[in-house]
Order: sequence, then C-alpha cells, then structure tokens
Amino acid sequence: MFRRELQKVLLERLAQFPIVVLMGPRQSGKTTLLENISGYDYINLESPDQLERMQMDPKGQLAYTKPNGIIIDEAQNYPELFSYIQVISDKNKKKGEFILSGSQNFTLSQYITQSLAGRAAILELLPLTYTEYLSSPTQGQLSIWDWLYGGGYPRPYQENIPVKIWMDNYVRTYLERDVRSLLKVKDLGLFQRFLKLCAGRHGQLLNSSQLSMDCGISHTTVMHWISLLEASYLVFRLQPYHNNFQKRLTQSSKLYFYDSGLVCYLLGIDSPQHLSLHSARGAIFEGYIISELYKYCYNHNESPRLFFWRDSNGNEIDCLLECGGELRAIEIKSSATLAPHLFKSLKKWQIISGIPAESCHLVYAGEPQQKDFSGIKVLAWNELEHFLD
Repeated sequence: MFRRELQKVLLERLAQFPIVVLMGPRQSGKTTLLENISGYDYINLESPDQLERMQMDPKGQLAYTKPNGIIIDEAQNYPELFSYIQVISDKNKKKGEFILSGSQNFTLSQYITQSLAGRAAILELLPLTYTEYLSSPTQGQLSIWDWLYGGGYPRPYQENIPVKIWMDNYVRTYLERDVRSLLKVKDLGLFQRFLKLCAGRHGQLLNSSQLSMDCGISHTTVMHWISLLEASYLVFRLQPYHNNFQKRLTQSSKLYFYDSGLVCYLLGIDSPQHLSLHSARGAIFEGYIISELYKYCYNHNESPRLFFWRDSNGNEIDCLLECGGELRAIEIKSSATLAPHLFKSLKKWQIISGIPAESCHLVYAGEPQQKDFSGIKVLAWNELEHFLD
C-alpha cells in the first residue's frame, strides 16, 4: 500500500551481506515490507505452530525451497536459531541468504552481537514519513495537524481504524508483550503512568531526578525504562552539541517520541483541532520534524548526526545537522505565518557561531515559499525530504 524508502537499501544490502536484519518498532511495517520481497520462504515465529516446528527441527526448517533464501520474522523468539544460521551462512557463503526481523529489538541485538557479528547488515524501519504516506494512491493530502494527530503507523490508514482506538490497543499490546517479558514489570499501570509522564516531557530536557519523583520510582529505574523505550524505537534522546563557541552549554539531552500520533494519544489529545490549540503543539511539531530527519537517515542506512544547541544565556537552536563536515542549523516553528521574530534564534546563532546564513534553515507549519529571508532558507513542513535529497 505504501512505498517504503528503505526497500532500495534493503535490496542493496542483500547483494552485499549473507544476513540482513530488519529492526524497528512494532507495527512500523516490517512484515509488510518483507512479504513484498520475492524469492524467499517466509516463517513467522510469532505463530505458535511455526515456532514449535522450528524448535523441533531447526535444520529442516532452515532448508528453504525458494531460490534466494529464507525470511524469519520475530526471530528473537527462538534464541538457538542464531547459532544454526551462523553455521549455515559460514558454510554456504551466499549473499542475502537470511533476512531476520523482530520487534523486541533489545533481545534481537543481543543475539546478533553474540552470534552474527560481522555477518549481518542491520537496517531500521520507523513509521511512515509523510512522503511515504502520499505514495499510496488511496491516500490524499493532509493538513499538518491531521497528519501529526494520526501519526505514521501504517495500519490505521490501511484498515481505516480510528487512530484513538488503534493507539489504545497498540499501547496495551506493547505493555503486555515487551514490557512484561523484558522488564518483568508486575505493575503495568505504573509503567503506563511513566510512559504518559515521558509524553508530557516530549521536546524537553530530560530531568531523570524529577521524573523519578513524579513517578515514584528510583533514578536507576527511570534510566532503565528510558533505555527500554529507546530499544523499542518509541523514544530517542537528542544530544547537545559540544562545540562551545566560548559559551557555557547545557549538558542534558532532550527527550522525544518518534511518532507524533502516539504522543497525542498519551497526552489525551482527541482531535486534530484539539492539537492545533494545545499547549504542546510546538513541542509535537518540533519533535515531528526532528523524527523526520532520523527517518531519512535510517531509510538511507546512515548514522544520524543530529544535535541541539543551548547555552547558559538561553540561546538555543532546535536542531544541528552534521553532514559531510558541514554544520547546518535548523530552527523549527509551529506557526503557519512567517514573521521576522521567527528568525531571531538563527540570527543570534550566526553571530555566535560565525556560520553563514545559507547554512541556516527555518522549518515552519505553513505553505512552501519561493524566497529566502536574509539568506536563510525557509522550508514548509511537507517539503523537508526534498530539501534533504
């Protein structure tokens, strides 16, 4: 239904590595992407029957009949499998023989490190970008607030499920499957409260001590749970840029969710109109733009070099992008109207850093513009990917 940008890189890595591993959050579209690759047998170890057959006869199950090899979904459900794959791969020396995927990324990464290091290419599939959403002939243009409220998970669009209903089941499934199995958390209600408190801090500096007090858990538990959310591709931490430009800098990271729809659900935002008037709309818009930058990097199998900058005087740039030795400053504003005050931070940044105006960009929630502002490039929210290309 949707054309995924990662598919091109996936096919390239299959021609280069014997094993390709596809990771990402639950319901990001991994299974759908893999099912569209021809020439492979497909096994899903989420199925009790297929898991039992694999456990009873792993060598027999790995003897694929299709010409290219075998796709194994939810591979982490059978840890012994990775040793068998290592032996077969080393013996056959065939490119693209195995494609592995899973949703418990922390567990999957452990098994890859233990058994498949140096043999596997790792790819990461996040929810849809807006460009990927538009690739479906059944989907039309959306306003920025409709898109942010709906988020990028494919299934609500594919099956016409109200996003609030789908998100409710998604969070429950995540808590029941991943949290209970990985953390052995007995009080899932407490973890859900923690999740909502994190959503309330979306786009803010991460204060783990305050989060610990508000949730009633230890500082160590806070950091452990944050790590789980990161491994599940639900949140990421944007690190501060450390070139001081002769200024004292903030040392704390900023916390963001990858998907704006999930943030809206956790904050109790119940419509696009509600979102457009909500006090968190600026943070949600900012997080969306930064997550689009992460998606672009992952879709091209590149390591994101993204930061934010803030000094002790309150001067701040929302996002710094390092690319090819060049530093680009990106300021993000949820306003749909351009005004001189929106460029204030970028003007200060030019003075502090000495970086020219052409390396500064403003992304806003309005329509595409044909002109720059004092040399600063203005980008609409829906043309960011074209700029990156």
